[in-house]
Amino acid sequence: MISRRTFVASLTGGLLAAPLTAEAQQARVYRIGVVLQGGPYFADIDGVRDGLKELGLVEGKHFVLDLHDTKSDLSLVESAARTLEEQKVDLIYSITTSVTLAAKRATKSVPIVFYTGTDPVAVGLVESFRKPGGRLTGVYGRFTELTAKRLELLKDMMPRLRRVVIFYSPDNPAAQISMRIARDAAGRLQVKLVERPVDSVEALRAGLRALRPGEADAFIYASDAMIVSQEELFLDTSRTKKLPTMLSYQGNVSKGALASYGENRFTLGRLAAQYIQRVLLGANPADLPIEQIDKLHFVVNLKTAKALGLTIPPSVLARADEVVQ
Repeated sequence: MISRRTFVASLTGGLLAAPLTAEAQQARVYRIGVVLQGGPYFADIDGVRDGLKELGLVEGKHFVLDLHDTKSDLSLVESAARTLEEQKVDLIYSITTSVTLAAKRATKSVPIVFYTGTDPVAVGLVESFRKPGGRLTGVYGRFTELTAKRLELLKDMMPRLRRVVIFYSPDNPAAQISMRIARDAAGRLQVKLVERPVDSVEALRAGLRALRPGEADAFIYASDAMIVSQEELFLDTSRTKKLPTMLSYQGNVSKGALASYGENRFTLGRLAAQYIQRVLLGANPADLPIEQIDKLHFVVNLKTAKALGLTIPPSVLARADEVVQ
């Protein structure tokens, strides 16, 4: 795997070297198709807008976003991507591994800039980090790889942790990898995973309602876009069932999750904007190295911990990047 430092060095002369000025592009309004599963992924869109603005692209004047929120229904992604290609958008921005895999299957020629939380080489999106090949490139955020670390941090915060419930889509390739990592970590930590495979939001909602008192001590994410998109559902369940939650984004914690460990979604969008700008200028995605994110954030909510009757060890709080009081 190529280091982030290598990526930045290789991109300095490309992604950042040729800002697209408004004056140079007044006769051209680019259409950017966006496919996502909703929920916290809208923060990526905010980051893209901000990043494109910094690069000199004004929304409505130089580009428009054609948003397709599939609202956690992965079956709608392929039709959305296919429609965007038929409408001749200049490129598609796809958010998450499962969405990108579906968008790639459904299209033939449109360039795709992605965010993926699973190794894009391992799941067959690109040929290599340095030379993606084909028509896809973008940002890799290590969401799946961090599954074990989230479980370890949860155990550090709750030393008596014994049972952790985890929901996932069994047909999702990213979730399959994430679950293998979770099972291995659970074995090392002597924690039992209470596995709940689900194939729809309705099944997820029913599974959360069915959780019995004492069945699990906490909840943790698998790498599954459908699951992650339902953050509000998990936060509501956490409050009503007094179930500590270890999620993945800083915004989850400010809304009441016990803790999170992962990337900043706004930052992911800003990085994707650099790729979008470059492809719009005519760069070949096959030649744009994948950017890997190394900046991660561990956030703890002490207010939530107090409401749940938990005392977070000082040694854990000292490792946190942010503590919500």
